[in-house]
Amino acid sequence: MTSHSHSGVVTAPGKHPVEQTVEKIEQALRSKGLKLFAAIDHSGEAEQVGLHLRPTKLLIFGSAMAGTALMAASPTSAIDLPLKILIWADDEGTTQISYNSTAYLEARHNLPQELTRKIAAVEWLVAMAAE
Repeated sequence: MTSHSHSGVVTAPGKHPVEQTVEKIEQALRSKGLKLFAAIDHSGEAEQVGLHLRPTKLLIFGSAMAGTALMAASPTSAIDLPLKILIWADDEGTTQISYNSTAYLEARHNLPQELTRKIAAVEWLVAMAAE
């Protein structure tokens, strides 16, 4: 797992193709009662205008129960909520899974740790999807 502390982005390699990884995450979201707000297929959109982009999908998800408390504590956190996971293929075709670290979001928005624990599920989702 690699982390870019200056940007807060954490990236973990996945063992499955992008599409299968997306499906695993979507299933896990449903099993945890989290809402999938959007699935954006960046590579599919590029293809529609005649451009090529390696498989690249963005899942936007969350829970009003967790997110509302964060936004009430720090309204600027709404710029990073709902949570996002990016699933993409690197130059070698290896699936990568990226997200903003909870610690980064905590520091960026000056959030109390007891509130950011509610969004730490993103780390579990990525670990599960990377298996």
